[in-house]
Amino acid sequence: MNRRMTFTVALGALVAAAIAIVYAWQFEPMQAQAQQSEIPKTPETPKSSTPEPTPEAPKTPETPKLGGSAQSQVLYDPQSLPAPVKQTLQEIFETAQSGDIEAMRPVLESNELKPMVATSHVDDPVAFWKKNSTDGEGRDVLAALLNILSTGFVKSGQGNAAIYVWPYLAEMDLTKLTPAQEVELYRIVPREQALAMKKSGKYSYYRLGVSPTGVWQYFLQ
Repeated sequence: MNRRMTFTVALGALVAAAIAIVYAWQFEPMQAQAQQSEIPKTPETPKSSTPEPTPEAPKTPETPKLGGSAQSQVLYDPQSLPAPVKQTLQEIFETAQSGDIEAMRPVLESNELKPMVATSHVDDPVAFWKKNSTDGEGRDVLAALLNILSTGFVKSGQGNAAIYVWPYLAEMDLTKLTPAQEVELYRIVPREQALAMKKSGKYSYYRLGVSPTGVWQYFLQ
């Protein structure tokens, strides 16, 4: 008898708890709806009849042009070069990075003609570079070559006479350099030489030229 009463009381408590939970579930959404209905709506701001100004598109920076009488644009993207020029430059650049100037011989021999390395004829450019280098191994010559290839370049001339020139400074009046161009000059030319060039207006350090067909024309100063 006591067990039956205990079970009945417990069952009654469970039923009462279930009813309370169901009531709470039903009551809370109703209470939330009532609270939402009491919140006053914010009046809409009337739209202005005046159209909003359209923001201006950012201006693309202009490619710098050479000073003096030349009007060729200074270019920095090697992807804009003809495929034969890119191929030649890649061979020159990778060989110069090796630090072994003797490795430049196959590059020279693959050219139609050996590039000019001096104002007078030179039979063996590699031997000439070694002889005129600081360490006798031509490594400072390779460094100068890499330095000028890291600057901008220009296309000088038209048609069959066209040639791509590094650095672009070789084709401009050095008395009219911008601050940024002066930095590039000091980056590739020793200070004393750079000062003398600025005074004379003429570039007289290493320069490199490649024809549109990929022929390495010269590397000299």
